[in-house]
Amino acid sequence: ASPRANWNTAQLVKEAGLGAKGQNAEVKVIDLYKLDKFTGCISCFGCKLPANLGKCICKDGLTDVLEEIRTADGLILGTPNYLGEVTAGFRALFERLIFQYLTYKKEVSGYDEKKIPVLFIMTSNVAEDMYDDIGYTAMLAGYKKRLERFIGPVKFMICGQTKQVADYSKYGWTNFDVEAIEQRHKTVFPMEKAKAFALGAKMVSGQWE
Repeated sequence: ASPRANWNTAQLVKEAGLGAKGQNAEVKVIDLYKLDKFTGCISCFGCKLPANLGKCICKDGLTDVLEEIRTADGLILGTPNYLGEVTAGFRALFERLIFQYLTYKKEVSGYDEKKIPVLFIMTSNVAEDMYDDIGYTAMLAGYKKRLERFIGPVKFMICGQTKQVADYSKYGWTNFDVEAIEQRHKTVFPMEKAKAFALGAKMVSGQWE
């Protein structure tokens, strides 16, 4: 769920996928920003009608994605942190994914048919140890709560202090220690990729709880 096809988030998601593939999983990587036009939930309530219970009926770029997730045995989600939140593309997918399973019935808690492991990767230029103080941890807890209710057990991977652009000198940004960022990207980011790879492999191993 990043509009930047080959940057930090995309690289970590691909590494997690390679880790899963190394354990003989069949892996499909979907770039939301390369899909046909799509929206978040349009509140048509078609997924609450008897003929379509638990299935979003909105036809657009997310239709096939939702079906892929429905039939998958695991889900890896990746998004950069934009203004203290997930990207708009992620939020649209999240609304469509979760709302279709919500029942509004006392007798039935959800229309989800099975639970699958979820790896949620978030990248940011903010350090992970700042997440509690600035509210990012609470924000992620909300996503975790809903994903675990309707999709399955969630593990987070936070990759902070990422390199945002190839050439910082073009922008005149004075908030950053560019030399430190470059050094961290060379030394720490490869370890983050290895961590993502290991988590992808672990997802397939059945030791996710």
